[in-house]
Amino acid sequence: MQIAREVLLRSYRAMRTIRDFEERLHVEFATGEIPGFVHLYCGEEASGVGVCAHLTDTDTIASTHRGHGHCIAKGVGVDGMMAEIYGKKTGLCRGKGGSMHIADLSLGMLGANGIVGGGPPLICGAALSHKLLKDNGVAVAFYGDGASNEGSTLESLNLATVWNLPAVFVLEDNGYGEATASSYACAGSQKARAAGFGMPYLECDGSDFFSVYETAGEAIAHARSGKGPIMVHVHLARWYGHFEGDAMTYRANGEVAKLRAEKDCLVRFRKQVEEFSLLEAADLDAIDGSVRAEIEAAVIGAKAAPVPEPAELLEDVYVNY
Repeated sequence: MQIAREVLLRSYRAMRTIRDFEERLHVEFATGEIPGFVHLYCGEEASGVGVCAHLTDTDTIASTHRGHGHCIAKGVGVDGMMAEIYGKKTGLCRGKGGSMHIADLSLGMLGANGIVGGGPPLICGAALSHKLLKDNGVAVAFYGDGASNEGSTLESLNLATVWNLPAVFVLEDNGYGEATASSYACAGSQKARAAGFGMPYLECDGSDFFSVYETAGEAIAHARSGKGPIMVHVHLARWYGHFEGDAMTYRANGEVAKLRAEKDCLVRFRKQVEEFSLLEAADLDAIDGSVRAEIEAAVIGAKAAPVPEPAELLEDVYVNY
């Protein structure tokens, strides 16, 4: 399929930003300076970026506890994200949300969510708003294979179909719900689950940006045209543990090394665009350098930023109408 050069450049930058952001957090978290838990998205970059490449600021997304990648894919700035993760006053949520609650409503990013299966119900509400406001917007819920077994997710699939909502349910199946293999915990097939709610189903290879981009484009066009909700099943893999500090004793020896060698979506993207002369290596190298500098500046800024004052504890918590 034909993709505009500026879209390819923007998508590569987003994937590279996610990768470098997460790899740097892996290093920084080990110092003990970052409060709370951190769940990294490394290895899954093509999924969030391939989906969000079709979205506008009007469109809305809801994320998971593994939400940094979705934030960056939707256009959220790394400075505010890094400061939020460090619990600083300059963070997107004034340092009160941390890694699992980053949000930027101005960009349609309704937030990461520490509750497994917490995003799909939010997206039903957002999709209903799009439908009633007739703003041509769609709502996208990212959720994992673990969340696919949650009642909140199944109820959302039902509600979205009953109300014929412009919703896209993106199942990012990385093979593990925490430490439990999805092959063990998920009965039947996800395709059959979608069919049970009368919902169309598509699937794609999450290590291939072009596979995700094409599949997501079809799904989002379906929802945007008023045909109702649809499920997209993305098959991918995470490179780090469920959380930082997870020893991953449930994974086979050499499993992650094999994934890094054979399923790196950034390496695959570069190979594809260079092979077909869609982008030049120099352009991609320039992006790599720019992103490294951007992440370095974000870390320095976050460490230097002030923490919230005790007197600010109840600020930004409740909305005044």
